[in-house]
Amino acid sequence: MKNSTLILKAAVTLLFLGAFLTRCANIMSPDGGPKDTLPPVITAINPGNFATNFKEKKIYIEFNEYVQIKDQNKEMFTSPAMKKMPLITTRGKGIVITIRDTLKENQTYAIDLGSAIRDNNEGNPLNAMRYVFSTGDTVDSLICSGYTADSYKADSVSRTFLWFYILDSLPDTPEYDSTIFNRKPDAIARAQNNGIFIAQNLKPVKYRIYAIGDKNDNQMYEPGTDLVGILDSAYNPAELPPFAIWFDSLRHYPSADPQLYFRMFTDKTFKAQRLVEAVRGDRKKITLYFNTALPKIDSLLLDSIPSDKIIFDPRTKGKDTLNLWLNVAAEQLPDTIKGSITYYRHDSIRQLVKTTEPIKVAWKQVESKEEQKEREKEERERKKAEDEGREYIPPKRPNPFKFKSSASGEINPEKGFEITVDYPLVAFDSTAVKLYKVTGNEQNPTETEVEKHFIRDTLNAGHYFVRANWENATKYRFYVPKGSLKDVMEYECDSISSSFSTYDPEKFSKIVLTIKGEEGKQYIIQQTDSSSKTQQELKGVVSGKYTINFVSPGEIRIRIIEDTNGNGEWDAGDVINRLQPERSEMFINEKGEDLFATKANWDIEIDIDMSTVFKPLTMANLIQMLEDKEAARIKKLSEEWEKKRLENLNKENQNSGGMMGSSGGMMGGLGGMMGGLGGMTGSSSGSGRMF
Repeated sequence: MKNSTLILKAAVTLLFLGAFLTRCANIMSPDGGPKDTLPPVITAINPGNFATNFKEKKIYIEFNEYVQIKDQNKEMFTSPAMKKMPLITTRGKGIVITIRDTLKENQTYAIDLGSAIRDNNEGNPLNAMRYVFSTGDTVDSLICSGYTADSYKADSVSRTFLWFYILDSLPDTPEYDSTIFNRKPDAIARAQNNGIFIAQNLKPVKYRIYAIGDKNDNQMYEPGTDLVGILDSAYNPAELPPFAIWFDSLRHYPSADPQLYFRMFTDKTFKAQRLVEAVRGDRKKITLYFNTALPKIDSLLLDSIPSDKIIFDPRTKGKDTLNLWLNVAAEQLPDTIKGSITYYRHDSIRQLVKTTEPIKVAWKQVESKEEQKEREKEERERKKAEDEGREYIPPKRPNPFKFKSSASGEINPEKGFEITVDYPLVAFDSTAVKLYKVTGNEQNPTETEVEKHFIRDTLNAGHYFVRANWENATKYRFYVPKGSLKDVMEYECDSISSSFSTYDPEKFSKIVLTIKGEEGKQYIIQQTDSSSKTQQELKGVVSGKYTINFVSPGEIRIRIIEDTNGNGEWDAGDVINRLQPERSEMFINEKGEDLFATKANWDIEIDIDMSTVFKPLTMANLIQMLEDKEAARIKKLSEEWEKKRLENLNKENQNSGGMMGSSGGMMGGLGGMMGGLGGMTGSSSGSGRMF
């Protein structure tokens, strides 16, 4: 234990002393020369770093050049948090840190400046700068590492805060964890841009640890806004397995093999459910605003309005509003509507309890300035016509009925197309609406009516899916006759006609998946583009063969979700109930690749073993995953650089010598990258690592 502690303390010291040692090139001289790309170097500190029995109010840190302070409030944090943040000012070639808080006795403190300190000329940041001291006789010296990732995107989350709470100081609440809402952490760390964190100056005790995304940079956790990550157990850094630390020469900050893994998510469950407000935005529309999404409503009664005349329109899943459209003639609706709603509301201990609350909404027509101007203009023209003894013909107004359709260009025959109206329909003559298959040439086309089906979106009363037995590479025409659609506002449609065609399979790729699933489990498979945006999705996947058709040529990824509850959706976690999110992973083949190229009229075969995709989250597996990602990232970057080099070679009238110099510079940079990668991937030999 003693030797381990000494090694860890040495590592902490070395992380800080990197600021003294990582300078090996000349600064740009007044006469020119290479551009300065190196950070400032610390030349003196008073009091010294890791000082004990600390009683000072000011700390002076001197550099080898003049520096500037940038984004102090965003970059700096203290561990543990101070009520009044230290003040940083420049003085000569250094900075002065003024401590404004009353410090606790026998407490190790750290002031982490992130990348706030930069050289004055080029703005090169001194990353991971950290000053440590103790108000007692000793400095807490243990460290641990970890990785923070978005649990759905399966990609790193940068600049995450890690909050450490000493377990023995926390109440035992196995069914209700409110730690991060009512207590300040005992120690704080922050992940770098690659999602890796190295938490320093910890005690040899068990901690309960949380990861906080801090989207607003206010060093607070905001439920429903910030990403959050939890662990299933408490951890003592002295009992965790050894890990490697090295200086990442590509990113210019320390990195490490992770011991802990946080799968972060946005917790939508914490806010207490309640009805916030009822608003009547239109004579025929009432909007109910709830505190959280998807309220569970038992009943809703409005005086003098039959229940079957109320159209419920939740719009989009995840929203916290509910629109009520009143299918009653406008002149029959009172200015004030009263009623009641019975729904499930959270009580003081966050239990959902059936509650009945009154509703009272009023509506008053308010004429806008534009409407007033238009009305006054018409009145003047009407009077003028009357004075001249001629008939007044009011101006023709555009039809207020709004209709949108995706039936244009080319559509995917497996999905059909969609139509959307602004207000829910109360009359839909689906037999009058026609779908035709168009054959022949443009001069002599032949139209054959095709059977179609309209499926209303349960989450949007004005949204419909149009389905048919589509044929590939075929032309169609969709026709909506005048008056066949009428909405709740009593507006009717004009005649609408649109032409489109279905995809030609020869212009697309096809992905054939052979799935080996685990017994009793279901999965969701998503085909995404290169930026991981979902394009197509398969639900309820088990062992067997599946085909994804009509994949656009280009680079794609495959995301796989372990659908634990079989509801066909990815489910986030719950901090209060300590529930982890469902696992979501990007498929990586045996070569460590997660990006796959597709071409027109290609078939791509991919074998997926779910026991490999969702293998246990051990430290070794996590390290291997990160090394594979880094290798793939650098491979892609080197390919892009090589492509750019060849493009430069092909440019006409290019200076041959300058071109070769540029190429050499590129390859030199790539060599540096590969050297950095060697440090990353040398876990078996410890290459490029501190220990």
